[in-house]
Amino acid sequence: MKKRPPRTNSFRISLPATSANLGPAFDAAALAFSLFMKISATPADKFSITAHGRDPVICGEIENHLILTTYSEILREQRKSVVPLSLQIENQIPIGKGCGSSAAARLAGIALANHFGRLRWSGDRIVGEAAFREHHPDNAAACWMGGLAVARMSSEREAQVAQIVPKGKWPLLLAVPDQSLATEEARRVLPQQYPRPDVVNNIQNSMLLLAAFVQGKHDLLGPALTDLIHQPYRSPLCPLLPALQPLSGKYGISGVALSGAGPSVLIFLDPNKSVSGATKKVRERLQAYGLNAELLPTQITNRGASFKSS
Repeated sequence: MKKRPPRTNSFRISLPATSANLGPAFDAAALAFSLFMKISATPADKFSITAHGRDPVICGEIENHLILTTYSEILREQRKSVVPLSLQIENQIPIGKGCGSSAAARLAGIALANHFGRLRWSGDRIVGEAAFREHHPDNAAACWMGGLAVARMSSEREAQVAQIVPKGKWPLLLAVPDQSLATEEARRVLPQQYPRPDVVNNIQNSMLLLAAFVQGKHDLLGPALTDLIHQPYRSPLCPLLPALQPLSGKYGISGVALSGAGPSVLIFLDPNKSVSGATKKVRERLQAYGLNAELLPTQITNRGASFKSS
């Protein structure tokens, strides 16, 4: 885990986008990819936000702002003074579209409280607190640590996390639709019980997926991303997924999975094939289904949370 930063008058933090679940690894694994939310904070007379980049209206709305709400809640819970902050936000992460924006915002709020409240929390404590507030640890772990994170909750506010640096290059294509999808809505469609063969299948595929990343075997991704626990039930809410899944194993596309709870879709690309060729096939497929999506080329990043104070 990263060392906690010292406290000074200003604080800057950068956090990556994340994609959780990764097909069969429901609520257990997530990876960080190279789109970032960057926040600069300084003490002020009152709270204010200046936001640039993606979704600036959402990022700049003071009321019910997830970063500031988390920041204030943590300080009050720890019986610390809530110091008003002026935030400068430069955002690249799609908001509310399965790319870990809420985990990044919660971690930012906790890190700000840790800094300005002089809490002296370790990285483990910060991740555990974010996981508690997110109700699952995978996004928070990957966002803080980078790379591929496998995580479980060990107690209410503690997470056990293992970070894996995937072998080789892992280019990605993120398909982002116009509409957002609340995680609560995506969870409501999931059943309370599953057939035993479906659970066994997911366990097997999760292990195979882990091996694919550790050994750099892109050819394993197609079968390893097969999921019977959440994607089949969420497909009606996330039409990009059933449209793009048949491309897996073709045209330089190694695998396709829902990004988090959706509705965005994460497309794993063969590093030895043309990115432009794969992108063209994805566009053609979307057009054939009458679907619109922004296609963002990116890659798995081993860079997690980074911060600087001055």
